[in-house]
Amino acid sequence: MTTPTSLVDLRPSGPFRLGDRVQLTGPKGRLHTVTLREGGELHTHHGVLKHEQLLGEPDGSVVTNSGGHEYLALRPLLRDFVMSMPRGAAIVYPKDAAQILASADIFPGATVVEAGVGSGALSMWLLRTIGPAGRLVSFERRDEFAEVARANVETFFGHTPDSWDVVVGDLVEELPAAVRPASVDRVVLDMLAPWECIDAVADALTPGGVVLCYIATATQLSRVAEYIRATGLFTEPEATETMVRGWHVEGLAVRPDHRMIAHTGFLITARRLAPGAMPPDVRKRALKKPSYADEDVELWTPGAVGDRQITDKNLRKRVREAQRAADGARQASADIVAAGGGAADDVD
Repeated sequence: MTTPTSLVDLRPSGPFRLGDRVQLTGPKGRLHTVTLREGGELHTHHGVLKHEQLLGEPDGSVVTNSGGHEYLALRPLLRDFVMSMPRGAAIVYPKDAAQILASADIFPGATVVEAGVGSGALSMWLLRTIGPAGRLVSFERRDEFAEVARANVETFFGHTPDSWDVVVGDLVEELPAAVRPASVDRVVLDMLAPWECIDAVADALTPGGVVLCYIATATQLSRVAEYIRATGLFTEPEATETMVRGWHVEGLAVRPDHRMIAHTGFLITARRLAPGAMPPDVRKRALKKPSYADEDVELWTPGAVGDRQITDKNLRKRVREAQRAADGARQASADIVAAGGGAADDVD
């Protein structure tokens, strides 16, 4: 007797099943990502590859299409998915997402607040780390971006995690209604002007909690660091930058790649102090006046800091792409349930 497979229990390992997303590497390294469905086919100018050829095959298999061309089949890693998914806004790159998880000390069961959600890339890393026992509350000002993020998350996980809430609106206005004071373990701010949210974040964070800001420019870095210091509510902020350089390794030809992923953003972190607490190093020196004036604030516009704007037409296209992918994942998940576990129970 077979037991129906729960969508939540499906692991990204083992033989390929209906509903699995598979990354196919074909001729000349071209990538195709498909969701396995009954009667599904991948059509290219090299021929046709039937989805049924993959069912029951182990991860890392090589299959041949009708034209005799070979395809390497692997489940896409999260880093692969976020780099190829539809985007409404710029994404947090995997190298920075990994550092965010470490620097903010995201842990299973944590209560995490995120703003803004963008295209959902960081949301996926956070959701997978906090697990079903945690809670992620994501804030996004633009409803279109929230739609793209929801669709991307559903596409990757095959369902919308119960541990995830998306709030469309301004964090400063909506956060007090979404969480209890001093109840949030970690806050991650990925936005143009994170200093505008620091006061609200301080109220929501539990003592010892971490706030992390992901920002693009040195001027933003200076502004948010000065603001955090001026509140007197946090430890001394720490700023880092992560660069990743690949290497070419083939026989004795070992050298750095000609290209590298250099600056994508700065991370700045600080921890919430207990009410009324003041670290010893702060007692020894008075809080300095911020090194910026009121007129400097006028320069903090999206255009001045190089924020790229997406057109409404392009954004609508991204929303449609994300929704189509989510619809495919949703239908595949329904097929699994209808089949009582489908190919997952038949491969033996």
